[in-house]
Amino acid sequence: MAFPASAFLTELPWQPVETFLPFLTGKQVAFLDSGGDPAQSRQRWSYLCPEPTALLKLDQQEARIFRPVLRQFWQEQKPVHPLATHLPFTGGLIGFASYEAGMACEHVISRHKTDVPAFLVMACHDLFIFDRLDRRLWWSSTKGHPPPSVSREDFPHPSPLHFTPDDTEATWKETVSAVRRFIEAGDIFQANLTMRWQAFRPKETSLSAFYRKLRHACPAPFGAFLATAEFGLLSASVERFLSLSADGLIETRPIKGTAPLMADPVHNKRIKDTLSQDEKELAENLMITDLMRNDLGRVSEMASVHVPQLCKVEEFAHVHHLVSSVQSRLKADYDVFDLLYATLPPGSVTGAPKHRAMEIIDQLESSSRGAYCGTLFRIGWNGAMDSSVIIRSLSATTEKFRLGAGGGITWPSSPQAEYEEMLLKAAPLLKALGSP
Repeated sequence: MAFPASAFLTELPWQPVETFLPFLTGKQVAFLDSGGDPAQSRQRWSYLCPEPTALLKLDQQEARIFRPVLRQFWQEQKPVHPLATHLPFTGGLIGFASYEAGMACEHVISRHKTDVPAFLVMACHDLFIFDRLDRRLWWSSTKGHPPPSVSREDFPHPSPLHFTPDDTEATWKETVSAVRRFIEAGDIFQANLTMRWQAFRPKETSLSAFYRKLRHACPAPFGAFLATAEFGLLSASVERFLSLSADGLIETRPIKGTAPLMADPVHNKRIKDTLSQDEKELAENLMITDLMRNDLGRVSEMASVHVPQLCKVEEFAHVHHLVSSVQSRLKADYDVFDLLYATLPPGSVTGAPKHRAMEIIDQLESSSRGAYCGTLFRIGWNGAMDSSVIIRSLSATTEKFRLGAGGGITWPSSPQAEYEEMLLKAAPLLKALGSP
């Protein structure tokens, strides 16, 4: 017997997302936190699951077989009577796949050790749903639970973090040159080179206090906060990885090409115009767009892969980026888990050709990427998905914080310019979290 939607979905008086941040102090919590202009479709909706009902964690050895395991977890958790509604997400799985999980999908073995799970996925049956554009709020519960009350807690101001980079400027520039030598030898066309910073985690301050600082300084379309007792992910990502509708429409929006955002409108327009005509940046974006066309082609209907947007300049909180869009339709006998397996890790953080670029990246970089450069996703009970590339993000173990930044290296790359672009991406996070 079908139950009425009112038994599971209740509209509440509007309150802004910020009112609900005290829930982030829970032992386990999943929060997808869109920031910026809510009139943009990618920035309209936010979702907060204050108490996930089940947790799935896979290690690196289990990563290559994640499809049946994750599919079974989704099926076991799926409610008997999923909610039918116009809202884009009313419950499902929220979690992430690490970069090393993607390496396993591509049969590349890392030389680095990591303390980050390959997959960390939460089943979310109860959640608050925020429509930031129309200022409407719902409570969704497939188990019929009433919405919990919000406490009025004051968040302590966190102590500044003191980040130490993995590499010196000289080391970074030499690594850029090493990538260029691989390109000159014909191994690859492009590789996305990244670097990490590390800081000790203060024992007395909750992760939620640091996330409040991050979201205030870096509002982003794909902000997120995931936390368990052992691990936390604080994201201010600007990049969609994959979206999949319930009827099989796929979109990916690779970002390649970066320029600073200027306060002066005239200067800002000049920066945008220069970026839109920069041969190196355009080539960088084009190669990754072609890579994503290839990845989607593995699981898409014949002749359905197309590029409705190529190298468009889009403005974000601190920078301009060149953004493309690749769309297709999923084959009838494939599902969201097949799509993830065919595309992990995101092409914009690997290089072209993908497999060889990943081998070179692992050879040259100084540490494991972990959650950074992986993907954070939500998968609804109807099989639809939205996901982001984990960039502009902070990961936390019980002992340390880590953040990363990087960029695509091509033959025209200047080591000095690439170093400056990498710092441009890292600067807002380093500044927000108090690193001197």
